[in-house]
Order: sequence, then structure tokens, then C-alpha cells
Amino acid sequence: MVNEFKFPDVGEGIEEGEVKNWLVKEGDNVKEDQAVVEVETDKAVVELPSPYSGTIAKLHFNEGDVVKVGEVLVTIAEPGEEVKIPEKKPAAVAVVGELEEAPLKEEEVQVEKPPIEAKVAEVPKKKILATPAVRKLAKELNVDLALVEGTGSGGRITKEDVEEFSKKPKVEKPVAVKITRKAGIAYDMYGHIQRVPFKGIRRTTAKKMTESWAKVPHVTHADEADVTEMVMIRQKEKAKALEKGIKLTYLPFIVKAVVSALKEHPYVNSSIDEETQEIVLKQYFNIGIAVDTEEGLMVPVVKIADKKSVLKIAEEIQNLAELAASRKIDLADLKGGTFTITNIGVIGGTYATPIVNFPEAAILGVGKIHDKPVVKNGEIVIRKIMGLSLSFNHNIFDGAEAARFMNDLIKYLEDPYWMLIE
Repeated sequence: MVNEFKFPDVGEGIEEGEVKNWLVKEGDNVKEDQAVVEVETDKAVVELPSPYSGTIAKLHFNEGDVVKVGEVLVTIAEPGEEVKIPEKKPAAVAVVGELEEAPLKEEEVQVEKPPIEAKVAEVPKKKILATPAVRKLAKELNVDLALVEGTGSGGRITKEDVEEFSKKPKVEKPVAVKITRKAGIAYDMYGHIQRVPFKGIRRTTAKKMTESWAKVPHVTHADEADVTEMVMIRQKEKAKALEKGIKLTYLPFIVKAVVSALKEHPYVNSSIDEETQEIVLKQYFNIGIAVDTEEGLMVPVVKIADKKSVLKIAEEIQNLAELAASRKIDLADLKGGTFTITNIGVIGGTYATPIVNFPEAAILGVGKIHDKPVVKNGEIVIRKIMGLSLSFNHNIFDGAEAARFMNDLIKYLEDPYWMLIE
């Protein structure tokens, strides 16, 4: 008897995942609760334990394949049961218009035209029986006599055969070719190309962004804040923080200011329940921080940010970013956000039009801090200015509320000393 281990629903709303790494192979013995596979789902990599003890009879997916919830991942035979492991056959490689790296160095295939760098193999030639007059006629009508079936004596091709063939629709003859493949190189008709699988985090992000763009009427409100005082505080405190192993950036200050502004503007900290057609005003403040990783964008969430100090938030952001980069972050750390911050300024740029992290109501884009001449107390002075871009769901609140929220956010950013008292 064999048992089927199906891909379970490992998180809220999960529909599919990508097989990243098999931890067992066919024929291995496993125990119940032993990890058998790593699957990437909803931006996190999770280890799935076997629900049965026994012998791995079949792995139903290869690494890199996408498996949907409910599909069979592994067939496991009961302990002591004899298992016959089928031999694996090398996968066939199709060639259509370009050359790519393949497991085999050379292979013979049928193609319409020899592709770039293809070497034409020797093909046995058909003996053509035709008079000089017939050959001349075939040349005039652009007919390949090798393709014409002769109806004359002994298979001889007649003038009538050539004329009839010339009336048929032209079909290019497939040519047997041997293709010498260059590892890692592919071509189209214009030159070298590279194909990158569209999967994993980028595929997940694309689906969420497409959903957000389809459901949310986006509006972006831009403004700027004088963060000179915040820069001075951070500069003064970052050495002390580093002694505790904490890298103090500007983000923790921004998180605290955002939470204070959200408390005064609950619609900015809300979402829409599509089933009940209600706006849900969140009474808690879980702030998502967009993190740029090699695999794509991830958004870990600082939970209950209103209850944490600047230093505690800095430590948590640092830990979550490291877990996200190593792909070891827990799914729970990616859930429950009520508002998102994306720091474009750390790379470059003053303003942006970020896409709302649906079903949240808004997202804040933080630009780079730069020196700018401004008028202060009747004099022109150089101050540290930060660009701010708030994209929001116009179904939930309008531009006037967005402007009021930004005014309060700027107020808290420009006078950050209150954060140190909390």
C-alpha cells in the first residue's frame, strides 16, 4: 500500500508553490515528520515534513516546478513494502527558432530550416530519373525533382508530373540536422538572448501587483519634509545603537511618525472587505517594510509598531531584512500588514508612484534625503529635505484626507524629539 503526500495549504490564501529543493530521493526511507522538500510559497521558503513513515516511491515534481495546493508531491510506500523505482529517461529538447543549452551535446532533429550554427548531416539522396527536357522544365518552374513522385516507366518523372507538382502549395522540406549546442547561449533572429524563468518571488509579486492595479483606483499625493532634526538625532544615536548590534537607519523614525499619523487618520489604516462590502478600520498598527532582495521584493511586517521604541523597531527591521534576504523568513512575518513603507531613497530617487499593497488602503514611498535651500524665518538656509509619495485607494478615502494625513506625518517627521520620550 502506498500513501500520497499532497501539497497542503501552508498559509492564508496560498494556491501554489515552487519546488526549490528536494531533501530526499526516490528509494530513501523517511520517518513521519521528517522534512522532505523545500517549497517557496507566497515569498517564503518552507520545509514540508512527511506525514507518513516509509520509502519514497515517487517524486512527482522536479525542482523548479510549480505545484498547486492539493496536488500529489510524493508517493510514500509503507515500511517494509518493496518499491520498484522507475528509470528516468532524459528529457527531449525541442528546437523552435533558437538554440539553447541542453543535456545532450548533439542530437538529430527535424526543423524547417537549419538554425544558426547548425551543421547539416548527410542525407541519402534519392535517385532522380528524368530527361534533360524535364530537368529544364523543373528548373524553370522552380520545382525540386527530389520531391516529385514519377509516374513514368520505372518511376521516371514526366513533364506532366513536374507541371502537376508546380501547381501544388509550396511546402518547405524538413531537413535533418545535427545541432551543436553552445552551453548557456541562445539566439533569436537578431542576436544573442537570455531566458530567465518567470517564477518565485517575481511571479508572486506580479500577480499581487496586477490584482492591486485592477481593483484599486490609484492616486499618488507627493510632498516633502524638512528632516534636518531627524538626521541630527540619528547621527548622534547610531554609534550607541551599533554597540548593541543594531544598525540605526532612518526607517524606524519614519515608522513611528507614520503610526502617529495613522492614529489620527484611521481610514488610511484600513482595508475593504469585498465579501461584506465594508471598510475595515484597523485598531492595530502593523507596518510592512518593503525589502529589496536578489530574488525580488518582499514585505516583512513589524507587528504592533505603536508599542515599540525606535531602537526596538530598528532591531526588528534589521532581523526581518536578514531573514528575507536568506529566504528563511517565516510566513507569519509576511502577513497582517495594515500599511506599507517602501524606501526608494536608499537606492536613489526623490518621488515615486508605488502600487498599493492590496488589500491595504495606502503605501508610502520615501525618497532620498538631500540638501535644499529653503526659506526659514525669513532667511534662505540649507536644510535636509525628504521627498514623500503616498499612493492610496481612492475607493476608501479621497485626496483631501490624503493631504491631511501627509500634513500630520510631516509634522511628526520635522519634530522627532517626541519619539525619544516614548
